[in-house]
Amino acid sequence: MSDAAVPDLPTLADIEEARAALRNVSINTPMEESRWLSGMADGPVLLKAENLQRTGSFKIRGAYLRISRLSDQERANGVVAASAGNHAQGVALAAQMLGIKATVFMPEGAPIPKEKATRGYGAEVRFHGHSVDDALVAARAFAAETGAVLIHPFDHVDIVTGQGTCGLEILEQCPDVRTILVSCGGGGLIAGIATAVKAVRPDVKVVGVQAEGAAAYPGSLAEGRPIALDSMSTMADGIAVGCPGDVPFAAIQQHVDEMLTVSEESLSRALLMLLERAKLLVEPAGAAAVAALLDHPTRFETPTVAVLSGGNVDPLLLMRVIRHGMAAAGRYLSFRVRIPDTPGGLARLLAELADVEANVLDVVHERTSTQLTLDEVEVALQVETRGTEHATRVLARLRERGYHVSE
Repeated sequence: MSDAAVPDLPTLADIEEARAALRNVSINTPMEESRWLSGMADGPVLLKAENLQRTGSFKIRGAYLRISRLSDQERANGVVAASAGNHAQGVALAAQMLGIKATVFMPEGAPIPKEKATRGYGAEVRFHGHSVDDALVAARAFAAETGAVLIHPFDHVDIVTGQGTCGLEILEQCPDVRTILVSCGGGGLIAGIATAVKAVRPDVKVVGVQAEGAAAYPGSLAEGRPIALDSMSTMADGIAVGCPGDVPFAAIQQHVDEMLTVSEESLSRALLMLLERAKLLVEPAGAAAVAALLDHPTRFETPTVAVLSGGNVDPLLLMRVIRHGMAAAGRYLSFRVRIPDTPGGLARLLAELADVEANVLDVVHERTSTQLTLDEVEVALQVETRGTEHATRVLARLRERGYHVSE
């Protein structure tokens, strides 16, 4: 991106002004130290709980600021947005507070709780496409047809400015912060936070985290311009954005120190541990910063602040992610064992598992494999363990007892 093409970007003064405008709209979300993460990182790690923000994510900050600055004529035409759910709720609530009609386009398969909440705030919801980018195409067409003002989820200076108020709070709540980890989709949140933080504390390292199956920023930053992904695949719908916006991209180029990616396994493990250890319900996108800490526990200078960007998760997805997270953490162990096809063969195997304190969840017999002798049966088991070390002991115990075990 050439200097001439760089869009207008917010300043510290702009973000401070936005904070005043949001004083009775967004809440100053809590920040608490996480002892288990601090122990892993060998220094203080604090969690900025934007999942406890109004509408369940940081999005109300930018959405309200953007809509509140519309002219009377623009307000009369209404607003339109595209979102997988968090921005949708932010726009819907902001529009309701300001007495403006809102229409929101969501991708097919958007989480049902996010859809219902958006409707609950008074917005009309329409479905289009299979990603936020698809929904954005429909929203742009609707804006052109009706005159409604498009409230972009990340690519507008007011959106980035509003999200930047979170950065001011971080500096106040943790004055000695050294590293800030922020989940990143389109980039509005990290662009705003980094702009605010670097203006006051240029020594603080700001690190973005993307799902590796929807990571548009690493390649775009390497090329020096926003580049669209060919495809995306991630459970983290809140950060599944195929192409960076010009405004956040320019701010991220200037102020963000590093952009990391995390796997689906890391996201699910982070969500599970936040639920178990911090007693915080966080959606996969909101857990990305903690996923990076789990992947690289001693990489970041402390005190480190991890921003939990949202907590709006479909209960059905939550159940799947918890199971996935338990498997990734070694809490679910699946394996196959050959046993004698005689009375008591299975009972003896189950007794061995009970003796090593593995809880059996599922057992399936298979007798048709060509790999088995006539007097053998293969048993597929899923057991619950206390973690990776315990799972290793379970398998070792069975092998010590002469069982043929395959994973």
